[in-house]
Amino acid sequence: MTASQVNETAPRSRRAAWAGYGAAAWGFLFAMPSFYWALGGTAGAATMISSPLARMAQDRVTWFLVVLWVTGALKVVGGVLGLALLRRWGTGVSRLLQLAAWGAGVLLLWHGGLFVVQGLLLQADSTGIAPESLPAIRWYTYLWGPWFMTGGLLFLMAARVHLRGLSDRPGAVVAGAVGGLGALGLSAATLALGIG
Repeated sequence: MTASQVNETAPRSRRAAWAGYGAAAWGFLFAMPSFYWALGGTAGAATMISSPLARMAQDRVTWFLVVLWVTGALKVVGGVLGLALLRRWGTGVSRLLQLAAWGAGVLLLWHGGLFVVQGLLLQADSTGIAPESLPAIRWYTYLWGPWFMTGGLLFLMAARVHLRGLSDRPGAVVAGAVGGLGALGLSAATLALGIG
């Protein structure tokens, strides 16, 4: 067995693994409200989604329940991604992990930052805001925006740690750049089009 093969299969040090475990915990914890609301729970819904969406969850609107289940499943995939970044894989899987981790990290960091900036701007001049919207805006500004940003940073840090010692580091870096820039482009496009 060569030194590079040993390095490829070596477990991550505990010190370096905290970001991967943190990203996994972030994803799994964030999935819980989606599944809870999809199953009929309503506590906390007004902090995360607007009042009309919270009513859809309460009224059990089918398409919205499907959205909750799908978003919950995507968050679980994020948790699995965090765990997958803790070990070494073959070249193709490592590239795919870098693509996904950088894509998720940039997307989460962008949207969290957007929530905070938009929330602060809206609160600075709230004259045109419906009074019932202000609590949700505050939740997004001070809780959910920072929560998304924390998740983004955890995925980006876990991806950086995963890069260390990869035999195909240049290919993995390119895959990560494609994921990150793709997420940034998609986010900017949806913002410009008024979708997100």
